[in-house]
Amino acid sequence: MSKLKLGPIVDEKPVKVQVELPAVLHQDLLDYADLLGRGQGQPPVEPARLIVPMLQRFVASDRGFAKARRAATPRSTD
Repeated sequence: MSKLKLGPIVDEKPVKVQVELPAVLHQDLLDYADLLGRGQGQPPVEPARLIVPMLQRFVASDRGFAKARRAATPRSTD
C-alpha cells in the first residue's frame, strides 16, 4: 500500500464550522478514511475528522503562505 500523507487523527478542542462538500469530494473522503483505517489496522475514521488534518498539512506546506505571513507579521524590537 502506498504511504498516505495523513497519520493518526488527534482529538483537539473543536471549533464548529459548517461546510457543504461536493458529493465526489465526500466520496473521496470516505475512500481515504477507509484506506487510512486499513493502513493502521483500525476501522475507518469519520470522514469529517480528515478535513482538519488535511487543511493543517496543506497550510503548513504552502511556502507562499508562510512567506506572506512572515512579511505581514510585525517584528518585535526587543
